[in-house]
Amino acid sequence: MVDRQALGRWGEDLAAQHLVSAGYEVLARNWRCREGELDIVARLDNALVFVEVKARSGTGYGEPAEAVSRLKARRIHVLAARWLTECRPPGWHDLRFDVISIVKRGSAAPELLHLQGAF
Repeated sequence: MVDRQALGRWGEDLAAQHLVSAGYEVLARNWRCREGELDIVARLDNALVFVEVKARSGTGYGEPAEAVSRLKARRIHVLAARWLTECRPPGWHDLRFDVISIVKRGSAAPELLHLQGAF
């Protein structure tokens, strides 16, 4: 049995490390409001990037990124608008919504896929 919360935390840590190593500045992690939670908010150059992280222990139920439905994407847009209202940093021009999909199968190295502009 997989501890889904631990897998999710691990996946978000791995995603944040990936973003930093790719030159992103992580502005917020697990930002919460009454409408929900944003996994990661980052900046790359003049773009603010809202990142949804999906980590799974396998693909029996499909690829992790497939779990980001239209409803979930709509909710993330609402959360992003709320974050911008409360935390808007200066000097950005573009918004982007990414998904980082991570599959961890046993002791094998994790498979990470960064889908830029996913929705």
